[in-house]
Amino acid sequence: MAKRAVLLEQFRLLLIAIGFFTRIPVPSQINVDSDSLNHASRYFGVVGTLVGAIAALVMWLVSLVMPMSVAIVMAMLTGVLLTGGFHEDGLADTADGFGGGWTVADKLSIMKDSRLGSYGAIALVLVLLLKFSLLTELALYDPVSALGALVLAHTLSRVIAASLIYTETYVRDEGKSKPLANQQTFHDLLILIISGMLLVVVISPTAMLTFVIAGFIIRTLLCFCFRRQIGGYTGDTLGAAQQTSELAIYMLLLVGRTNGA
Repeated sequence: MAKRAVLLEQFRLLLIAIGFFTRIPVPSQINVDSDSLNHASRYFGVVGTLVGAIAALVMWLVSLVMPMSVAIVMAMLTGVLLTGGFHEDGLADTADGFGGGWTVADKLSIMKDSRLGSYGAIALVLVLLLKFSLLTELALYDPVSALGALVLAHTLSRVIAASLIYTETYVRDEGKSKPLANQQTFHDLLILIISGMLLVVVISPTAMLTFVIAGFIIRTLLCFCFRRQIGGYTGDTLGAAQQTSELAIYMLLLVGRTNGA
C-alpha cells in the first residue's frame, strides 16, 4: 500500500510538471502548491522527452509526404505549440533585459515587461534560424539522427536548465503570470539528472561521457552569465537556458556527425 502511494505521488508530480510546462491537458483536480511544484522539477527532463518525442513523430510523419525542410519546421512548430512558446518567451525577455538594462534593477524590470524589444526579437530570429539549420544539417547525414536529436536536446536542455534551481539564487519573488519552482532538494536533482542520463544510454550510449562533460560546461557558462548579469536566475533565464542548451546539444551532435562519431 505504501509503495502504491509513493507511485501515485510521483505520477502526480509528473502531471504537475506536464501541466506547468506544456499545454497538454492534465486532470483539473490535481492540487498544485509551491512545494509540489518545487518537487515536480525532478520531472522537467521527462517533460522534455515527451515534447521532443511528439515533435519527432510529427517530423517523421510529415517527411513521408513532404520535403525534410518542411518536416523540420513542422516539428519546431509542434514544440512551440506544445509549450505555448514558454521557453522562447523567456529567451526573448532575457535578451531584452540583458541587452537593454544597465543595472540589475533595470534588467529585471525590462524582463517583466511583456512587450517584445529589439534584442528579444533578434535573439528569437537567430535562435530559431540556427535551430532549423542545425536540424537540417543533421537530417542530411541521417534523418533518424535528426529525430533522435530532437528528443535528446529537448530532454537534456531541460535537465540543464532545471538543475540551476539547485545551486543558484532566485532573484525575484514574483512571477509575471505563473508560479515558479525556486527550490530543489538533492533528491529532486538526482532524479532530474538520472532521467537525462537514461535517455542518453538509450539513444547514444557511447557518447555518455561527452554529454556529461558538455552538460557540465554548458551549465557552468550559464551560471557565470546569469550571476554576472543579475546575480542569479528568474523564470525567464531558465527559459533562455533551455533554448541555448538545446542549440548547444544540436551543435554537439552535428560536430560528432561531421567528425564521423
